[in-house]
Amino acid sequence: MDIPKGTIVFTTVGRPHYGFDVFSTPLPLNLQEFSEHRLTDGVSVNFNAQFTGPDEQHRLVYVSERSGSSQIYLDSDPLPYSAPEISLFHDRPIVRDGRLYFISAHEPSDAPFKSWSALYTLRLELDAADAKTLSRLTPYGCVDYSPSLSQSGDLVAVASYGFRPWAGEFHHLETDIVVFRLSDPTNRWLVCSQGGWPTWSGDSVIYFHRQAHDGWWSIFRLDLPSKFDLSPPPAPQRVTPPGVHCFTPAAMHNRPQVAVATRRKGDIYRHIEILDVESGKFYPVTKFLNPNINHYNPFVSSQSGFLGYHRFRGESGEGESIIPHLNLISSPIKGLGMVRVNGAFPSVSPAGDLIAFNPDLDSNGGVDIVKSDGSKRWSLLKGRASFYNSWSPKEKNVFFTSIGPIFDSVKSTVQIARISFDLKGEDDVEVEIKILTKEETGNNAFPSCSPDGKSVVFRSGRSGHKNLYVMDAVEGEFKFNGGIRQVTEGPWIDTMPSWSPDGKLIAFSSNRHNPDNAEAFSIYIMSPDGSNTRRIYVAGAEGSEEVDRERINHVCFSADGEWLLFTSNIGGVTSDPVSLPNQFQPYGDLYVTHLDGNCGLQRLTWNGYENGTPMWHHVPVPELVNSGDKLLGRFDEPLWIKCDF
Repeated sequence: MDIPKGTIVFTTVGRPHYGFDVFSTPLPLNLQEFSEHRLTDGVSVNFNAQFTGPDEQHRLVYVSERSGSSQIYLDSDPLPYSAPEISLFHDRPIVRDGRLYFISAHEPSDAPFKSWSALYTLRLELDAADAKTLSRLTPYGCVDYSPSLSQSGDLVAVASYGFRPWAGEFHHLETDIVVFRLSDPTNRWLVCSQGGWPTWSGDSVIYFHRQAHDGWWSIFRLDLPSKFDLSPPPAPQRVTPPGVHCFTPAAMHNRPQVAVATRRKGDIYRHIEILDVESGKFYPVTKFLNPNINHYNPFVSSQSGFLGYHRFRGESGEGESIIPHLNLISSPIKGLGMVRVNGAFPSVSPAGDLIAFNPDLDSNGGVDIVKSDGSKRWSLLKGRASFYNSWSPKEKNVFFTSIGPIFDSVKSTVQIARISFDLKGEDDVEVEIKILTKEETGNNAFPSCSPDGKSVVFRSGRSGHKNLYVMDAVEGEFKFNGGIRQVTEGPWIDTMPSWSPDGKLIAFSSNRHNPDNAEAFSIYIMSPDGSNTRRIYVAGAEGSEEVDRERINHVCFSADGEWLLFTSNIGGVTSDPVSLPNQFQPYGDLYVTHLDGNCGLQRLTWNGYENGTPMWHHVPVPELVNSGDKLLGRFDEPLWIKCDF
């Protein structure tokens, strides 16, 4: 069955602000003087690089998202085997002896709640536009991240989740260090439990990161027996002290030193330092170059003459970098466009000419609208926390939003507002805001307007539980003789409702199947009066263990009402979250499924980010204009990394 065409507009948490470029500095023997040079284009998002040849060549392989998905670039040229039609996710590329090694997520896992990430290789001179030239080094059903090749190139180390289903964690991904020979990738050696981001020094020493029992992320050293006999190696030794977080190591082959990313007490920024393993002394590198910028994922040249990393480019780019209001993203489905908005909770007007969204979710976020080609933006509400938007299908320039703090208790004051506006001129907009819910009713949010424009369904906590209500779309609950009725009732959470295009169904997320678990949500549909409620099973059959692990939110209908779009955790984690800026839910990806359930289930996004708040509109993507805000690098380090203990 064919998935309907049109456009999906969504958000990716933090990603529009990255502006990453790859930089390098010479590594003098005294580790005292450093000079930084940008190696990538100064325009797009470039990261997770490796040097590819002798130090004097200074060649680079890396990941770039300049084409709407993560492609692999060799110097300034994209490699054709990383084209979006083959895979939308690539990570941690390595070039050695004419071969490319990289992580991809183009093959579905064998079960829900398993990442699709696996290690692949091919020869560079082959016609890699043909996906058949790829060789998978990770056994099918197994999950591998973060590859590293030994000095000889004979051995590979990976951070592996093995064949286990994902347990749901991401603050510290519970991977193991696994080693195998390139000549025999099926013969895998578990050399250490609980470790990530391995890096070789020579052919017998591996360094990796792990969160130690005292809470500090630390680097550990593992000495392997000279004979590859699969016997248990000695226990790893911790080489970094408590009091400093150390991540993503890059070992040197000819010096007893490891480059690490660190977070120290009293400093909110991540920096690159060189650890001398023999003396235990740290040598700061980027603290002196860019003290107020985060730096990520160091890498070292083959002869240890150069150090690389990626960071927010700041003012070093080519001209002034901007964050486009709208950004075209590669889609895995032909004819289905995908657009990322610089904001949250986008909603497209009935005519397809405007998009309403929340530029931020903090206390000053408000509500903006932007032309659907991204060329012009207006602010309709400023200085008020707002979230979730839904247009009236029948009234011109009218939509609904929630005003108040997001993710608060049932008693917090959050109100449904009706916003109408008139664009008087290029820069002049007249706005009217009408509150539809009573202040004393507590938390009212997530409005969705009916196709006839007469009613709004929303979530309210006024009963002490977050259930669904329907009210008049013009007067709200202030309508004479009552403008509101409750349509779901129970000691659980029903939320994020969405009306079907024909008005016969309302889809919503709920944990009513397990009210004690505030993180396990599934899709439910019902008639607008609350009758005929049934669950849509996505991750597995009714009664299976998988369906009760579903965390599905932000559900909405396709234009024909036969398909559902939503965000979910069923694909697990695609890359190691500690190597990235903060993501609240890095397992969040977009999916579509037929209204019947897992029939036709298809994944739309693959990356290490949180993708969410999607909406589906029947209008195709227009040609986008590169207009937006100045790129300032406003993103956070992972909020779960604490330095105050």
